[in-house]
Amino acid sequence: MEISVALKNQHLPDRFTKHAPATDIYHGVPNRSFPIQIKDVPTGTKSLALTFVDFDSIPVCGFTWIHWLAANLPVKWEIIPENASFDPELRKQFIQGKNSSVSKFAPREADIQVGYNGPQPPDKTHNYTLTVYALDTKLPLQDGYWLNEFRRAIQGHVLVKTKLELPCQA
Repeated sequence: MEISVALKNQHLPDRFTKHAPATDIYHGVPNRSFPIQIKDVPTGTKSLALTFVDFDSIPVCGFTWIHWLAANLPVKWEIIPENASFDPELRKQFIQGKNSSVSKFAPREADIQVGYNGPQPPDKTHNYTLTVYALDTKLPLQDGYWLNEFRRAIQGHVLVKTKLELPCQA
């Protein structure tokens, strides 16, 4: 399986980050998710899932920042559409987990604690890790699941996973 994200000047385009226009910032957080192209999904795949995390946040806040968790994405999607996380019609087609805005160390409004929480590197360019999973089942999770619940649910169901590093400017 191959995944790709269109970059601009070798970085995630501004409209998906802290540099987004005001129309794509909600409660101080970028909320327009970026499109992801997916090719060569293996036969037998019943759903797709993704994680989007920032390991470069560890020196800044003390933990890996979770920016987006999504599961039970339709296999028929050759592109996870732009703004899938926030668009009401697209959101009906999959479930999303909690991001790090739920943390007691960085509490934010409840309505941005699930779904895409765009990159906001405060100190330097960070490399964000996008992982897309092809699964042999739909996961028995509900909106608002935690990353640890996701990790348990995918055990024994991953046909293939593919990672991509996406740099974002401070």
